[in-house]
Amino acid sequence: MQYSPPPLFKQGPSALARLICFVALAIGLLVVDSHYNTLERVRSVVGTALYPVQRLMLLPRDAILGVAGFFATEDHLSTENRILRARNLDLSIQAQRNDQLTTENEHLRQLLSLRGQMPVPSIPAEIEYDTRDPFTQRVVIDRGSKHGVKLGAPVVTEQGLLGQVSRVFLLQSEVTLLTDKDQAVPVQVTRSGVHSVVYGGLRGGVLDLRFIPLSADVKAGDEIATSGLDGIYPAGLPVARIVKVDRVSDTAFARILCQPVAQLRSQRQVLVLQYNAPLALHPDAAADLARASDPSAAGKPVSKGGVRADPRHAPAKKP
Repeated sequence: MQYSPPPLFKQGPSALARLICFVALAIGLLVVDSHYNTLERVRSVVGTALYPVQRLMLLPRDAILGVAGFFATEDHLSTENRILRARNLDLSIQAQRNDQLTTENEHLRQLLSLRGQMPVPSIPAEIEYDTRDPFTQRVVIDRGSKHGVKLGAPVVTEQGLLGQVSRVFLLQSEVTLLTDKDQAVPVQVTRSGVHSVVYGGLRGGVLDLRFIPLSADVKAGDEIATSGLDGIYPAGLPVARIVKVDRVSDTAFARILCQPVAQLRSQRQVLVLQYNAPLALHPDAAADLARASDPSAAGKPVSKGGVRADPRHAPAKKP
């Protein structure tokens, strides 16, 4: 009986022969495909057929990456949001600081220009704080008697008159604003030349221009400036602008309201004027000014500034 292996174990070509055959076939297909692109359609069909299988096999990986990416993105966004908020706050503070410095720089430039144009010497000062008294309109500046500030000195900004020094210390001074109830400034209407006295103390920070006759040439929009008749304020300092003129026939004087031209509550840098009147007022002119500011002052002694003098401080007469 001739020995032959069962069909399951039949031997075919050797492994080396099959390897050589398949390698040659692969090289041949590569050469043919590179020259004629004959397998492009086959690859397209196979790729299309296997695409759903590929996506199905990649689903677990995509799900894991999506969950991990969601938490990583949320944490990254939260961190980035905190950083951006802090940066936005810093930029906002910096922008406000830049705006403040720009405004202050422009204000200082205008003060320097005003200082060069002023005919009298001046002392630059800065407002430190408002006084705590709610019934007065006063501020404290950082210049005192050590710096040459004198009692009664006018205080101005580049816009106009701010007030008057009412108390002097060694390193500080107290300034009474125009809107204070005890403040009165002799003024003149720039357009028509009408003289009068402006008073503070009204609500809303407005000024009261008193003792203007009904027939006087005064109208809303007129600017008023210091007249210089009191010997305290130099002439020509802008004070206010008339906003309302009320002429009532049953009164002797018109009711005139004015708005200060200086921003009394938003200024920081000011100038304290070292003004000395070149000549003292004639007693008759001082008396007229005192009667204009207070009609009941007729016959009472007045100082050279037009303010009633205290008899206790009057100079003694020579024998």
